[in-house]
Amino acid sequence: MKYLPTRILWLLFLPLGLLAQGTPASTLRTLNEAIAQAPRYDAVKRQRIQALQTTLARTPAAALQERFAVCGQLYDEYKVFNYDSAYRYARTLQTLAAQLQDPARVTFARIKLSFILLSSGMFKETYDSLSLVHIDDAPDSLRAEYYTLLARYYYDLADFDNDTYHTPGYTRLANRYVDSALQLYDAKSFQYAYFNGLKYIRSGNMDSALTSFQQIINNPMLSTHQYAVTASTLSDIYIQRGQVDTAISLLIEAAIADIKTSTKETAALFNLATLLYKKDDVKHAAAYIEQAIRDAMFYGARQRKVQMSAILPLIESEKVNRVESQQQMLFIYSAIVTFLLLVVVWLAVVIFRQFNKLKHAQRLITESATHQREINAKLEEANRIKEEYIGYFFNVNSVFFNKMERFKKSLDQKVNDRKLEEIRFLVNNINLKQEKEDLLRDFDKVFLKLFPNFVQDYNGLFEPADQVKLKDQELLNTDLRIFALIRMGIHDNEKIAQILEYSVNTINTYKTRIKNRSKVPNEAFEHHIMEIKAE
Repeated sequence: MKYLPTRILWLLFLPLGLLAQGTPASTLRTLNEAIAQAPRYDAVKRQRIQALQTTLARTPAAALQERFAVCGQLYDEYKVFNYDSAYRYARTLQTLAAQLQDPARVTFARIKLSFILLSSGMFKETYDSLSLVHIDDAPDSLRAEYYTLLARYYYDLADFDNDTYHTPGYTRLANRYVDSALQLYDAKSFQYAYFNGLKYIRSGNMDSALTSFQQIINNPMLSTHQYAVTASTLSDIYIQRGQVDTAISLLIEAAIADIKTSTKETAALFNLATLLYKKDDVKHAAAYIEQAIRDAMFYGARQRKVQMSAILPLIESEKVNRVESQQQMLFIYSAIVTFLLLVVVWLAVVIFRQFNKLKHAQRLITESATHQREINAKLEEANRIKEEYIGYFFNVNSVFFNKMERFKKSLDQKVNDRKLEEIRFLVNNINLKQEKEDLLRDFDKVFLKLFPNFVQDYNGLFEPADQVKLKDQELLNTDLRIFALIRMGIHDNEKIAQILEYSVNTINTYKTRIKNRSKVPNEAFEHHIMEIKAE
């Protein structure tokens, strides 16, 4: 559905007196309900497209005529729905027509490509494409479509230039192409009636145009899309005649019909927003212009975006002006009220602010208390760990010093008695490996006393097949000790390596291998370890 850009000017500068009457809320509500249902209509459209695409995928590559027919259907589905997809299938039609070496199909494909280029506002590309069409030997239906497309092209150029020099010439040329098309269309067809009425509009014969389009819109055989096109065009006539409420009702019906047919290349909603803006219904105007912009963006209509940029800033500016006007009225009213009311309002504001401050302070206190409880819990846990391990290491050191003292006394005695063989036996009898194992086992006991659920919580981070299975009499293994030390707050790999008597590379290898097996992301593994609670 093409929108004539010159309409923007006389829609925007239409006398306000013509727009005095209100728009029935029920009709706008019906349109709003249709807009809300648009995704459902679009879903039905996509289902049809998906079915055709499936048919095309199943059609053998050698079946050129069948593929051409399906691509033509896909083009028809997309031509007012999405420019990019319609353009792609128009190009595919050209390729298939060339392979079929069928001049009629070549012309058909070229006309379809030209239509979609013009719908997107690409005038130069449309002219280049139309100049390649050879229409002499084409069927009447293609010739008629070609002439109406040329008429649309020159009408759009006339609207785009909108001057006193080029526009009349373009309009005359377009009218001649309409005359050529009318000679080929069936006089009872929709195309004949529509383009005949359009010629009346362009020639300035509004009475004949009105009669023509009223006859068309009363035809019960119109498709939903044809009704939308007719209603939108008829609304232009009523606007020029000053019957704006009738035009608005027609545009609402056209917009609803466009929504039901998933037509995104449309001007009805945009024109409706423009008229509602002039009627000071900024709320609905803003909503409809935003929907029109979304449709234009989805379709890819370049000229639509330019047209909408002319009205959208005005609507947004009017919204701002209304807010400012309301603020001024509030200021005037506040100057009229009595002193007592001002005092009451002032007290209410003060109480409200104090209440908000109190709520804010209460929230801060609650957050601080929660944070403090967390800190206290962590400090309590740290103190328990510290107390346990200070006692543990004092006990270990005490036992170690007692052993060393006994060893020193025995060694001194042996040295004094010069019993070298017994000294060698005494030294060789020191089992450092066993001492280290005893030290680690004592560490395991103290750690599990603090974190009795550590092994269970640790295994919870792995799938059953990757969980740690300890041997008999084994409290912790190397994997568990590495992360036990981390839970104790020792995160430095070098310190962990010194405690466990491994190299730093070995510790890194252990940690990487363990994290890779876990269910949680590697970077979050140690965080989960630190979340294991002490008891």
